[in-house]
Amino acid sequence: MEEVLAAVGPRLKSIRRQRQCTLAALSEATGISVSTLSRLESGQRKPSLELLLPIAHAHQVPLDELVGAPPVGDPRVRLKPVRHGDSTMVPLSQQPGGVQAFKMVMGTSRSRPELRTHEGYEWLYVLGGRLRLVLAEHDIVLQAGEAAEFDTRVPHWFGSTGEAPVEILSLFGPQGERMHVRAKPSGQA
Repeated sequence: MEEVLAAVGPRLKSIRRQRQCTLAALSEATGISVSTLSRLESGQRKPSLELLLPIAHAHQVPLDELVGAPPVGDPRVRLKPVRHGDSTMVPLSQQPGGVQAFKMVMGTSRSRPELRTHEGYEWLYVLGGRLRLVLAEHDIVLQAGEAAEFDTRVPHWFGSTGEAPVEILSLFGPQGERMHVRAKPSGQA
């Protein structure tokens, strides 16, 4: 933090000189005294938002440029599909632990139930096709736009109904975490 703050003064001076602006002209544009601007540039005064915002406005530069903020990383999630037979799973989250998000397209070969149990909690949302969910003694078919959530310690299986592939979003979290997400606004059937 100290290194970042120490670099602000020289950066302010450099930007002001690039714009061929005097301390007096910058003082007039910002309402900040020449002595305060000089102390900021020499590092004798710590920068604050109250000082940096008018300077950024006067120079017409983003505040990030004045303070030398690191560039924001590319926010895109690099999708790495995992294929198994005629099914594809795409991890949508990259942080280990906590809730994990997946997009899955399951082909018709995944239509024979093989019930499993494991620690966790799952939430499924059908994007397209028809999803067959077997949960203990329940055998349910979900349509596009429908969602289900369940404790994965209950014997379960889900996949295509066998008629056509099914596309779903899945959120899987540690035991005890529930999603509490509604597929439709309350009051609609």
